[in-house]
Amino acid sequence: MHTKQKRRSWLSRLVVPAITLPCLAYFVSHAQTGRYGTEASVALKEDLARKQIAYAELVEARQALETRVRLLSDGTLERDMIDERARRALNLSNEDEVTILLHDKDRN
Repeated sequence: MHTKQKRRSWLSRLVVPAITLPCLAYFVSHAQTGRYGTEASVALKEDLARKQIAYAELVEARQALETRVRLLSDGTLERDMIDERARRALNLSNEDEVTILLHDKDRN
């Protein structure tokens, strides 16, 4: 008995690469430009750096405010702080002092 084998076409060898290449291109493009890709990670790092700078400024401002509050509390009032508060509350200054008026947003 004689069996006849079918000869494989040269196109059948291209089926696997034809499916694999578009899938590979899809994943590579999303690895670069996707939500968590390399471009997004650069943008996230820049955003993190900006927010760390803003956080450092807030911490600095808070420490300055805490220092001022500490000077006003616990019976350890400093004469300069009392003088400054009294002058601000009464809107007074000495004749030999120079008064600089600030807008409300410029005050600490």
